[in-house]
Amino acid sequence: MRPPPDPLRRIPCLEVARIHLPPVVARLHDLAYNLWWTWNPPARHLFRALDQVGWDLYHNPVQLLLNVEPGSWTPLLRSPGFRKQYEEVVAALDSYVGEDGGTWYGRQDTRLPGPVAYFSTEFGLHHSLAIYSGGLGVLSGDHLKSASDLGLPLVAVGLLYRQGYFHQTLDADGRQQHFYPTHDFTRLPMRPAIDDQGRALEVAIPLPGREVALRVWLAQVGRVPLLLLDSDVTRNDPADRVITNQLYVQGREMRLIQELALGIGGVRALAALGIVPAVWHANEGHCSLLQLERLAGLSARSGSWESAVAEVRRGVSFTTHTPVPAGNERFDTELARRYLEPWAGLCGVPVETLLELGDDGERESFNLSVLGLRTSRTVNAVSRRNTEVVRDMWSDLRRRHPDIPEIVPVTNGVHTPSWVGPEIGRLFDHHVGSDWRHRLLEPDRWRALLAAPEDEVWRAHRAQKVLLGRFLEGRLREQFARHGSSPDELRRVVGLFDPDSLTIGFARRFATYKRAHLLFADVERLRRLVASQPGGVQIVVAGKAHPADQEGQELIRRVFQLGMSPELEGRIVFLEDYDLRVAKMLVQGVDVWLNTPKPPLEASGTSGQKAALNGALNLSVLDGWWPEAFDGENGWALGAETDRGAETEEQDRADAESLYSLLENDVLPLFARREEGLPREWIARMKSSMASITPAFSSHRMVRDYVESVYRGACAAGDSAAREEGAP
Repeated sequence: MRPPPDPLRRIPCLEVARIHLPPVVARLHDLAYNLWWTWNPPARHLFRALDQVGWDLYHNPVQLLLNVEPGSWTPLLRSPGFRKQYEEVVAALDSYVGEDGGTWYGRQDTRLPGPVAYFSTEFGLHHSLAIYSGGLGVLSGDHLKSASDLGLPLVAVGLLYRQGYFHQTLDADGRQQHFYPTHDFTRLPMRPAIDDQGRALEVAIPLPGREVALRVWLAQVGRVPLLLLDSDVTRNDPADRVITNQLYVQGREMRLIQELALGIGGVRALAALGIVPAVWHANEGHCSLLQLERLAGLSARSGSWESAVAEVRRGVSFTTHTPVPAGNERFDTELARRYLEPWAGLCGVPVETLLELGDDGERESFNLSVLGLRTSRTVNAVSRRNTEVVRDMWSDLRRRHPDIPEIVPVTNGVHTPSWVGPEIGRLFDHHVGSDWRHRLLEPDRWRALLAAPEDEVWRAHRAQKVLLGRFLEGRLREQFARHGSSPDELRRVVGLFDPDSLTIGFARRFATYKRAHLLFADVERLRRLVASQPGGVQIVVAGKAHPADQEGQELIRRVFQLGMSPELEGRIVFLEDYDLRVAKMLVQGVDVWLNTPKPPLEASGTSGQKAALNGALNLSVLDGWWPEAFDGENGWALGAETDRGAETEEQDRADAESLYSLLENDVLPLFARREEGLPREWIARMKSSMASITPAFSSHRMVRDYVESVYRGACAAGDSAAREEGAP
């Protein structure tokens, strides 16, 4: 008997972009609409060969193909090199998508009884698809890419933000400005899914006094479909069409409506497509409201609220991230009551019963993280240290509700092919093997990097530093031109970046607990560091402060003005509009990655993992992922152990002193020490960092851990329940 068709591989779409291609290269359409190109350099090189100027401008193949002049095809199609390049990339995509049994998951003896439905409020896949703000979104994007590479049957659900997260510019005084461009979805690498009548698929969600329609768009991520819900539908009231306009909108009622749209709309979109998940993975509390739709259906079938609550837990995996209060969504009870009342009726219980599922013990609040904890079969945190912290944070809740599962660790990782730079990638080819992308679950294989010649490692790293310098100088020229700098002043930007100086990278959300101010706590010591010989220190900073965070914006202004002062000009640089492209250039080109959050508030952090796989050395507090990675040879630990019990100002002073002392006495002298022109001791640490961190903190390892430690446990008793729930 033939297996039934896989619904994850047969989601039909509506064509909304009028792309006209010569028949001989018609498969460029398929390449453009599969985000596989975001982590496969030959595919990007193919699009760049088609139109170098257009690619460098958009980094978006759909926009590129829409703009190709008809006359430009003739010389391209006459080029044997282009035709060969095209055929090889198409063959690689077909081989990748068609591979089944050869993937890691395909070789497993124990399979999940159905796909994983992965819900997240943001996805960072590529800077051309601006539906992310920071670490949570990048983690979600890397999760999808590794699930695709490993062959895990997974479908993802999110919201499609017309304006996304804000873009950032700085004025001439360093004040952050925010703007929200409106995106034309028809020119992005995604398309509307269609229903069985051939029309754009829409699902409706009930809100007080009306229904709101959500269009379902598909962004294909290798083998993984990502469903994105969009409220900008003609038949909606104009006031409802803007529900999905902005990510992390400030208004609390609009935020709650967005999270209802994600949870309820996501469950309904999966049902409309005939997808029956075996595991429902809610990535953070933003997604927990998916349980309302499932509870309503289970209550109607069972006729019992108690059995519905017990049943809804089966097959559900909840990931909790931050112990920072602002990171756990909490709503005023009266606001929550208004929106939960219809669901209480569908469940056949008083609204107080639903509100109690989100009761965190605080007066008059409904907490989505509590809802997630209380309606899940498995719960995980995102590093071992984070697990200890959130276990303690939720210990009172677990005492009141013993059915909340034990919180287990699954440490975050990064999608190595997406983050490795071109030169370090070639280094991996030479020493780990050209198949290194398939060997990320084999840590012993990566020890081969320890034998790589020092000069080869240093050449690769320095080449990526040069690329960072070109990028940085180009961005600064644009920034200063907007500020009205003269041509002579703009010319001085060239050569501003010195690839032979010790380069420190710091890129974060400028939230208070990230403590970006530590590096700038003692300006006199900082001046001595940057002026030290040989080479000195240069510091590249990037990051956004939330529009409501005045303290974070003031810190950005201070850093910018320090970089403009005569003593520090060119030695402290603030890069505007931190996004995936800026992040990629930074982690690929710096020597040291600095991480200074206040312990124990770092959930995991992944930027240091991206920098480490490119040869940068981490200088970080022992929080998040770093206590699991630090071995004394692959970077430096800043300050003492976490949870030191000091007051904030006292701890900040101690950690700033530790930071300056490490830079002055350890980091800079080690970088400056040369033998035959090479910092050999430094390079030894680089090799140790790459060999120890790259496989251990890849998102391949992370997704494997989810399968083995979380997903199998979540659906162990939920197979029959999942199938019954999804039955027509």
